[in-house]
Amino acid sequence: MRRVTVLGAGALLALAAVAVSSAESLAATDTPEEQATPDLLGQGLWRVFTGLDPRTRLDVHDVAGADRRVLWPPHWRVCTQHPAPGTPRQARGRVVVGVVKKGETCPARVTAARR
Repeated sequence: MRRVTVLGAGALLALAAVAVSSAESLAATDTPEEQATPDLLGQGLWRVFTGLDPRTRLDVHDVAGADRRVLWPPHWRVCTQHPAPGTPRQARGRVVVGVVKKGETCPARVTAARR
């Protein structure tokens, strides 16, 4: 024996509304929202890692000229950043920071550029 479920017009409309609202919420999560780029200059690299949106791609490089690898972020601080502070960017966007070890000064050529 087969079961047949009969839905009234009200129930069908409610199901359709739920389907439309869930489709809209899925579409909203697919579109990246814009955010203002925070001012990262002078901050410790660990604070930058933990403060940015987890979807942001963070590229880090040593601007002291020694081409060192950043293995322990708490020992480094930010000298340069791109994009500039306050610039609108996507949540899944990319931020590039130039760093030096804490206790070192930012090179003059880098301080003048400040990007």
